[in-house]
Amino acid sequence: MMTSIDTSLLLSNKPNTARTGNSNLGKDEFLKILMTQLQNQDPMNPMEDKEFIAQMAQFSTLEQTTNMASMLEKLINTQTQNDSILKYSEMIGKKVEWKNDDAENESDIVKSIKQSEGGILLELENGEEISNDSVIKVSKPD
Repeated sequence: MMTSIDTSLLLSNKPNTARTGNSNLGKDEFLKILMTQLQNQDPMNPMEDKEFIAQMAQFSTLEQTTNMASMLEKLINTQTQNDSILKYSEMIGKKVEWKNDDAENESDIVKSIKQSEGGILLELENGEEISNDSVIKVSKPD
């Protein structure tokens, strides 16, 4: 008696399913796996001390790397914010020229710089505030 293989069951006929979610294991998942492994180990053949210590070292390294990446990201964000205001602070005391809403050029001297949610604002001696994006020329005052 000869049996045939149902070709619809072959893996090559299965549609590719998109995976959602994070494919990287974090420290919480690693700890859950380790705890499950310890709870379900064979009591007659427990995990070797060396294996357990190696896994704990991996966990510690993972946690430290995660913390370091988080702190580095915070540092980069802080530096980026501070760099922009420091960069534009060099314009204090300089004459800037910009286009107003009527597409006419105006000029005045920068009194101060401030950071807002929309970006960097230049406060001029006449009390007006303009965006750094509208500046078309910077020069020494007359």
